[in-house]
Amino acid sequence: MLFGTEDSHELSGVQSSMFSLFSINLKGALEGIFGRLLQISEEEDNSEELMGVIRERLLRFLVVKLKQMGDLEKECEDLIMEQCKKLLEDVTKDEFIAVMELLRSLKTMTTVQSRQQLVEMVVDQAALDEPFEASDPDCVDRLLHCIRSASPMFSKNVHSRPFVQYICDHVLPVLKDVVSPDEETNIQLEVLKTFAEISEFAGDVDKLDKRLNTIFSALLEFMPLPPSDEKEESTTEEPKLNFSQVECLIFAFHQLARKSPGFLTDEVNGERLKDFRVRLQYIARGSQICIKRLKEALQGTTGDALKTEENKKRIVALKLFTNITMLVKDLMHNPPSYKVALTLSWRPSREIKPAESNETAKTLSPGQKRTITPITYDDANGKKSTPKQARTLYQPPGGKFSDKAGTFTNFSRGGNRGGRGRGNFRARGRRGMSGSGFYQNKL
Repeated sequence: MLFGTEDSHELSGVQSSMFSLFSINLKGALEGIFGRLLQISEEEDNSEELMGVIRERLLRFLVVKLKQMGDLEKECEDLIMEQCKKLLEDVTKDEFIAVMELLRSLKTMTTVQSRQQLVEMVVDQAALDEPFEASDPDCVDRLLHCIRSASPMFSKNVHSRPFVQYICDHVLPVLKDVVSPDEETNIQLEVLKTFAEISEFAGDVDKLDKRLNTIFSALLEFMPLPPSDEKEESTTEEPKLNFSQVECLIFAFHQLARKSPGFLTDEVNGERLKDFRVRLQYIARGSQICIKRLKEALQGTTGDALKTEENKKRIVALKLFTNITMLVKDLMHNPPSYKVALTLSWRPSREIKPAESNETAKTLSPGQKRTITPITYDDANGKKSTPKQARTLYQPPGGKFSDKAGTFTNFSRGGNRGGRGRGNFRARGRRGMSGSGFYQNKL
C-alpha cells in the first residue's frame, strides 16, 4: 500500500526497501509482489483508482529493478513467467506493455521454447479467434500493440504465422476502412509496415495461395497500369503513386510467394504474370526517376549536413525507392526470382562488420566496379530487351616479342543478350479504472 503515496521521497524510500528485500530473499520478495498484484486485480471497492496506481508502480518497479540485477536463477525466472501469465488475464494497455518488457528481459528468452511460449501468450491476448472491427480504433490499436510486443521474438524458429494469417484474412480486405486511434497516424500505412516486418518469419502459411491472392490484390490497388499514349499526351502531371505502401506489400508478397512460385508461373496464371510485369515496369520507372532526383539533391552533401531533417527524409526515401527497384528486378526475371535480401526503408540498416567488409574487398580487385544487373522489360514481341554493350576484344601484345603472333581474327558476334472483436483484451475488466477498458473485454 505504501506504493500509493504521492510523496516522492517516501516512494523512493519504499522502493529502496523493496530492493533490499531482493538481496535477502529474491524468490520470497517476488512471490509477495506478484501476490499483491494479483490481489489488486480481484479487489473491487471505492479505491480502485488507487489500486491501479499501486499496480502500475509495482510493475514498473519490477521491470527496472530486475533488469539491474542481471541474470536470475532459473527458479526465479520460471516463477516470473508463471505469475505473468496470470497477470495477463486482466491488464490495461500500459500494464500489458510493462509485462511484455519484463518477460523479454529474462535470460530464458534466449531459448526457442520460451520465445514460442511468449508468442503464444500474446496471440491469446490478441484474440485472433474473434472478428476484426476496422471501425473500432481500440481493436486496431490492440492488434498492432500485440504484434509489436511479439515481434522481437520472431525468428526462423519462432514464427509469426498466426498474425500473418489473421491480417491476410481479416485486415487487408478492409484496409481502406481501418480507423486510426489518433488523427496524426496514417493507420493504413502503419498496418502495412507491421505486416511487412512480420512476413519474413511467417513460416508455413496455411492456404498459402488463397492468402497470397489477398496480398497480391492489395498490392495491385497501389500499382496501377501505365496510362495510355493518349492520356500521356493530354497531361503533363506525374502519376501519384503510393510508393510506401508498395514497398510494404511487394516485400510481403516477395517473402511469401517464394514458397509458392507457381502463383505467378503456372500456365493458368499467364495473364496474371503479364499484367503484373507491366505494372512492375511502370512502378520501376517511377522509382528510378525518384532515385535520380534524390541523388542529385544529396550530391556533395556530407557531415552534419546529412543530419538535417530534410536530408534524413531524403536518405530514407532513397532507401525506399532502391528497395522497390531491387524487388522489381527479382520479380521481372523469367521465371520470377526470390533471392534478393534487403532491409525495409524505415528500419535501421544492419551494420557491416569489419570481417564482412574485408571479405567484400577480397572479391573485388583494385579499380574493379560492381556489376549491376539492369531491369529487363518485355518489348512489343514479348522478348526481353536490355541495353547492348560491345564486348572488349583481345589485343595481342606489342613489341619485338610479338612479331610471330600473327593476325588476330574476331569470331565474336558482338554484344550480349539480357537475359477481437470488440477491441479489448481478454480480461474480466476492472471497473472504474482510468483507461483500463481499452485492453479488457466488455462486460
